[in-house]
This record gives sequence, C-alpha cells and structure tokens, in this order.
Amino acid sequence: MELILKTTVETLGEEGDIVKVKPGYARNYLIPKKMAVIANKANLSQLEQEKATIEARREKQRQEAESLSKKIAGTNIIIQHRVGEEDKLFGSVTAADISEKLAEKDILIEKKNILLSDPIKTLGEFIIPIKVGYQMTSDITIQVVPLETE
Repeated sequence: MELILKTTVETLGEEGDIVKVKPGYARNYLIPKKMAVIANKANLSQLEQEKATIEARREKQRQEAESLSKKIAGTNIIIQHRVGEEDKLFGSVTAADISEKLAEKDILIEKKNILLSDPIKTLGEFIIPIKVGYQMTSDITIQVVPLETE
C-alpha cells in the first residue's frame, strides 16, 4: 500500500515522502494517528502544492539539528558515583543521569535521544552518541569518577 507521510516517521522516512507499507500497518497505525494518508490523485496533487512549505520545514529542522550538534560536539561530562570493591559502581549511570548533567550545562536533550546501549556500571571514560535530529548524531564524552567523600 502506498502512503504519503504527513510527519517524519523514524523507520520509514521524512514528511512528504511516498512510501510502501503493509496494509495492516497503514490501516491500524499510520492512518488513524494521522501520520500518513493514502497516495491517491487528490492527495498527490495536494502534496505538490505543499512541497515548498514541507521543504522549508525540513531545512529548518536540519539547521536546528546542526546547531545542536555543534553545541554538544566534544562536550565532556564528569559524573561522580559511589563505588565499591574493584571500582564497580553502586547502581549505574543511565541516560537520565546523562540528561540531567547536560541540562546543568544548558543543553536540553531528552533521555530517549541518548543512545546508551547499556547502563554504565564501571569507572572510566565513555563516548556516547546523542541523537540530535533525523539521521544525525553527535558524540559526547562521559567520565565516571569515584564520589569524593570527606
């Protein structure tokens, strides 16, 4: 089934793209959530009329993603955490912890955009990719150090 995407769908494409999907996915998910419409003559002609505004929106999103990428590229974050024997952490460092530390530096990133495969459970330095926009990522460096107790 051919559809025209009304919004950017991570696994399919960007707004305005014409994609082929299985009928059940279209009927049960994309069309009811108004993420896509059926690619018929009327909708295709409407797409042609809206192409300029869609392209402007895409360009604005790309520029925002690039500026955010420049802002966070090379960012170094130090996270202090309690440690036990053999330098193992009590608990772990999660995407939420990283998001909080970035917020302290006035960089607002949702924790779902921090591509942390597994929580960090050891001391050391880690390079973590951050999703800044559609198909764009930027890396930050996380240093996990023992919590200084006085």
